[in-house]
Amino acid sequence: MASFRQRGSKWQARIKRDGFPDQVKSFEAKAEAERWARSVESDMDRGGYSSPSRAQKTTLGALIQRYMAEVLPSMKGAQEDAIRLRAICRRPICKNSIAALTPAKVAEYRDLRLIEVAAGTVVRELAYLSSIINHGRREWGIHANNPVALVRKPTQPKGRDRVLSLAERERLLVELQPTGRRNVWMRSVVVLALETGMRRSELLALRWGDINLERRTATLHMTKNGESRVVPLSTSAVQTLTAMPRSICGAVFPITACALAANFDKAVERAKLPDLHFHDLRHTAITHMATKLPNLIELAAVSGHKSLKMLQRYYHPDVGDLARKLG
Repeated sequence: MASFRQRGSKWQARIKRDGFPDQVKSFEAKAEAERWARSVESDMDRGGYSSPSRAQKTTLGALIQRYMAEVLPSMKGAQEDAIRLRAICRRPICKNSIAALTPAKVAEYRDLRLIEVAAGTVVRELAYLSSIINHGRREWGIHANNPVALVRKPTQPKGRDRVLSLAERERLLVELQPTGRRNVWMRSVVVLALETGMRRSELLALRWGDINLERRTATLHMTKNGESRVVPLSTSAVQTLTAMPRSICGAVFPITACALAANFDKAVERAKLPDLHFHDLRHTAITHMATKLPNLIELAAVSGHKSLKMLQRYYHPDVGDLARKLG
């Protein structure tokens, strides 16, 4: 039952109930203390009460740090996600306790980030925060509402449709030739991306034990959709793999995602290719493969897409070619 006592200018309410930790809170007026006590006792009677103390003591930054230590290592893309989450931890919003985090504060964070980065990046960061808070609620007893769920998300940008022309492809490969101080693996990883449509994470996860040059296949054990798949290798891909040096670590491409991104961006700048991202190589590969694999089931088996809608985002046919097919 609840007891009340005056301490200085405030009224303190204390609730003692078997099976629950003691709950104590101070108020300006006794009536406020009594209303709070009735609400808490009612929740206890219904079995729906949970103490907010952990949410009050845990900052958003501390919650993210725990998530990075306990959950993130077992997830795909953990290394890149850790970089992004560490950057979020440096933001002022992470000094707030989970209980003090409000939709208004999340909206302020969103608006400040929209000045600095693209809308797609902000959407991903808000998704990170929402997922981490929900995990804390489900698994760690941090009982609080998720304010991120109440905040309007920025409008998602239109999907990219950048496809390399043959001339652009040649210019890029010339700038990736392993001469001087250029990375010896870069030209090969770009050729494989253009020939197979593999994602960057899939290429970097490849090991020589996954490659069968005789059958001309590469086995991807873990992909973005959570399933393994076997990718056929073109003649150019086989030739590239055959000519490559082999690292003693067993990785086909012993290079980090950050190093790959930095080297690729430098090559794009040297080749003077406007607005080209590494993921655009996947768009290019799938568009070219579609001319050789008109059967959508076969094309999806190579690309790893589970739905036609997602595959359509990557397939960019030439309208002139379609007109000629119509006759």
